[in-house]
Amino acid sequence: MQYTDSIDIKEQNQILSKQRPIRILHVVGGMNRGGVETWLMHVLRNIDRDRFQMDFLVHTEKPCPYDDEARALGSKIIPCLSPSKPWLYGRNFKRILREYGPYDIVHSHVHHFSGYVLYLAKQAGVPVRIAHSHNDTSAIDATAGLHRQLYLSLTKWSISRCGTVGLGCSCNAVADLFGAAWKTDTRWQVLDYGVDLKPFYDRVDSIGVRAEFGIPADAFVIGHIGRFETQKNHPFLLEIATEVAKQEVKMHLLLIGDGSLRSDIEQKVVQMGLSDRVTFTGNRSDVPRLMLKAVDVFLFPSLHEGLGLVLIEAQAAGLPCIFSDVVPEEADLVRPLLQRISLSKPASIWAEAVMSARSGASAISQRDALAVVEKSPFNIAASVKKLTEVYEANLSKS
Repeated sequence: MQYTDSIDIKEQNQILSKQRPIRILHVVGGMNRGGVETWLMHVLRNIDRDRFQMDFLVHTEKPCPYDDEARALGSKIIPCLSPSKPWLYGRNFKRILREYGPYDIVHSHVHHFSGYVLYLAKQAGVPVRIAHSHNDTSAIDATAGLHRQLYLSLTKWSISRCGTVGLGCSCNAVADLFGAAWKTDTRWQVLDYGVDLKPFYDRVDSIGVRAEFGIPADAFVIGHIGRFETQKNHPFLLEIATEVAKQEVKMHLLLIGDGSLRSDIEQKVVQMGLSDRVTFTGNRSDVPRLMLKAVDVFLFPSLHEGLGLVLIEAQAAGLPCIFSDVVPEEADLVRPLLQRISLSKPASIWAEAVMSARSGASAISQRDALAVVEKSPFNIAASVKKLTEVYEANLSKS
């Protein structure tokens, strides 16, 4: 009788678990308008929120641009501070799991630090623990000092030991966090970013959009979207713009985004005599709109990328794209729009490519380019479908 009762209780628990939402705690630095957070918001807007409850554990108390929308869609924003103080962070993390949980899944997006996050989640009994790689920092990590190397080794070991799933936005990103032999371990896999492409079907008034920023209607606008951080290589971007300006007096540079180095770049713009040629927009919620009608050529000279979500968006907007050859090839969707250039090439070579791209801008229509992206794995419906399959398949194993 006791045996039968235990079976009945187990079956009842399984039924209850199917009736309630699957609860996922995403771990991010903060809900800023970066590539990772933008993708997560695409997911949150399009996932079945009756079936999946997504909350966000963040490493800041400061308000972030996506906070209000995430809350409006039913998510909690939960600060967990002091990641640089492991014992304090660990105590806070476990308290959060007790107070806000139970969570079925902890999905960590903080690269190597995910090793510690998943260790804590395993200690707390979270059944599915996901490390998600959104970058490829291997070239930089190879030159790191001894203490950094020890940290990297420890966190990668912890991810391997505590992670039940490992995801990456490209093969390079997966290899960076899970090792060159990642294909031999069924836990590790590529999950393509998904972009919500609906805004790229909108009709936009070009003159009106440019007028908002005081940009002449006939200007040749080079656009860049990205955080003002070392990775995005803004100083070199300004060098390229300077070279283009020597050939095109109507050149204008539109810099969309924010970050810790913004003031440094603003000073550099003044020093280079580009003040009347550069517009800083700050963070924007209407990036597709700006891409569609404010920008002529997209410039992306990043030092490293996991994939480059904005490059996918630029192709959906039908923009000619000039970008560094460190960007993973998975991002190459609309071939007529794309040109890769080595970062070892001088700014003058990049400027020539920008000017050439301008003259060949009609190689493919925006609608045709958008159709290519829509049919790729990078549309949001395909991305959400695969992500939810990963969640459900791994929960069924736990």
